[in-house]
Amino acid sequence: MSDTPQVLALFRDAASSVPAYARFLHDNGIDPAAVDEASAIPLMTKAGYHQRYPLPDRCRGGRLDAAAVVALSSGSSGQPTVWPRSEPDELPVIARFEQVFRDGFRAAERSTLAVVCFALGNWVGGMYTVAACRKLAASGYRITVAAPGNDIDEILRVVEELGGHYDQTVLLGYPPFVKNIIDAGIARGVDWSAYDIKLVLAGEVFSEQWRDLVAGRAGIADPETAIAALYGTADAGVLGNETPLSVRIRRFLAERPDISSKVFGDSRLPTLVQYDPVARLFEAMPDGTLTFSADGTVPLVRYHIADEGGVLPFDEFMATCRDHGFDPGEGPDLPFVYVFGRSLFTVSFFGANVYPENITVGLERPEISGWTTGRFVLRTVDDANQDRRLSVVVELAPGAEASEQRRVLAAESIRAVLLRLNSEFAHYVPAAYRTPQVELRPADDPEFFPRGVKHRYTRPPVSS
Repeated sequence: MSDTPQVLALFRDAASSVPAYARFLHDNGIDPAAVDEASAIPLMTKAGYHQRYPLPDRCRGGRLDAAAVVALSSGSSGQPTVWPRSEPDELPVIARFEQVFRDGFRAAERSTLAVVCFALGNWVGGMYTVAACRKLAASGYRITVAAPGNDIDEILRVVEELGGHYDQTVLLGYPPFVKNIIDAGIARGVDWSAYDIKLVLAGEVFSEQWRDLVAGRAGIADPETAIAALYGTADAGVLGNETPLSVRIRRFLAERPDISSKVFGDSRLPTLVQYDPVARLFEAMPDGTLTFSADGTVPLVRYHIADEGGVLPFDEFMATCRDHGFDPGEGPDLPFVYVFGRSLFTVSFFGANVYPENITVGLERPEISGWTTGRFVLRTVDDANQDRRLSVVVELAPGAEASEQRRVLAAESIRAVLLRLNSEFAHYVPAAYRTPQVELRPADDPEFFPRGVKHRYTRPPVSS
């Protein structure tokens, strides 16, 4: 259990000041006065709490008008949800951005153009990022914020017109979209190395092979300090962030899957970030998912976000690294949380769980990555005879052409990775069904890769 006194204090405060939470406890047969252990507090879920009680009642004091702004979740798991927040809610998020800009990018010393490439409007990522970067600028960091949103032409115009006036340029966005920006720039003759590019990424797990691939294309010499992932949710903003320390450890574990599997209990390589336990209190559940508690306009008490992962105390994890002959060096004395992604995003095929991360690795081979964006849709398809096949719809890079040779190459690469990394797939799926059906679609295909919305890597089964 995470820091029990802090969770209990937040629980008691929410029980007395949040109408919906008091009703939630009553509906679950919980007497707040009788709770003296955090483990006795019922788990919050989006369906069981946020979608069950009125929005104003979920705010402290029942006052929606106390919020300074509202944001929408991207709706990747269903109907978008409204998240009210006030200025104090942003402080823990700003601290995570500050750690990235200070420790990795040295933005207090170097003039920095921060180009926000998340979708703008009510969607949480873009405006939250703009607000955090502006607050850092106001506090003394040498940051100028540009917010072209997710318009590649406008992003490239901003970079080419303004980037040369700064010591460094930071692109902030979802990993596959940032890769699209870099690839589009290369196609137009942009010399990325002239802008000393840094990247802040959020929303998806990516491999170290992907980090190296993108670093090479963007002219990034040191991917350990120049590329940082954030772990966040619409519910509470940024929960943790990669640090140079966590990246060094992850890159070591990427080369040692035997150790990685022991550390994380899984053959997949998760996102590995550090977090501040004063602001975000994580708890690893017995089923391998994560719960966290965080104060805010809408307090979250043991909020179960269904992300698969776990928690690693700092001293214990450092000792584990050194026990395996790796000295990770210095870094912030903060605990780690690792995240595979949400369990609802897996696809079941012959009883094997197939993960988007597996497909990602298959599309990152050099002979494939040059003509794809990295985005895909994973699902199962039943034919007229009710035979089930694994289907992967792959997005082509802008200007790339589909061909049978490329389709076969992608299918064989995905198959090889699944057999190598996914033991369930290798043991459960009959040999005749192991090669996925791959379909190549143009960039921004409206059916599978529409512009302006957060991409969903899995879809429900369909019948052909």
